[in-house]
Amino acid sequence: MVSTGDVKTNLDAAAELIQRAVADRAEFLVLPENFPLMGKAEHDKIGILEPYGKGPIQDFLSTRARQHKIWLMGGTIPLAASAPDKVRAACLLYNPEGKCVARYDKIHLFDVSVNGKETYNESGTIEVGDEITVAETPFGNIGMSVCYDLRFPELYRNMHTHDVNIITVPSAFTATTGKAHWESLLRTRAVENLCYVIAPNQGGRHINNRETWGHSMIINPWGDILAVVEHGEGIACADIDLDKLNIIRNSFPALKHRKLDYEKE
Repeated sequence: MVSTGDVKTNLDAAAELIQRAVADRAEFLVLPENFPLMGKAEHDKIGILEPYGKGPIQDFLSTRARQHKIWLMGGTIPLAASAPDKVRAACLLYNPEGKCVARYDKIHLFDVSVNGKETYNESGTIEVGDEITVAETPFGNIGMSVCYDLRFPELYRNMHTHDVNIITVPSAFTATTGKAHWESLLRTRAVENLCYVIAPNQGGRHINNRETWGHSMIINPWGDILAVVEHGEGIACADIDLDKLNIIRNSFPALKHRKLDYEKE
């Protein structure tokens, strides 16, 4: 997607893309980070925050999941936080009955200066999450992450305590960092975790003059890119084959050879 500063415009665009993906027989869809709003200022998201379980953006996701009988993951939406001047960057997963069955709040916040020119301070408006989420579905266990999380491999290693098969990374990766690192990081996470990676990204220039990298990708556990949308709006579709995943894991058992754990439950 190339989300704008108007929620209705963005939801209409998402609805059209969902319809196209369903026409391609997609059963699990993932929208990018900030899909309902890419505003002029970071604080714009506070103006559309919703309490968990209620609100037009959550209603949109629930209705589309139920209408099309699909599993639908809503990138991130701004949910109410404990601080009134902040939001939670929440990624929500809905089942085909329209029920929200999993929630992940972004853990790693993008507080960086890129090349001394681009400055980002997500912690100024976002309250940090603190829980790893792996959702059980009929087509595999989904480890949920968002954008900047991609740079922290320990997050994904800890997902293996819940037998993760698929990693999702809805993002709004900048053009500068995306050009340098996006594909390398995604393929690395797929290879080192022997997981499918589904990474929808914002891909264009937004109302705040920020440019996102695009190159939304689906990658298999061997690091092969199965589908890509390089720029602009579009859909990337591919098959998730857990039999193939298990064959790779059994013939190349790197996960069983691990000696060091970052964290044990």
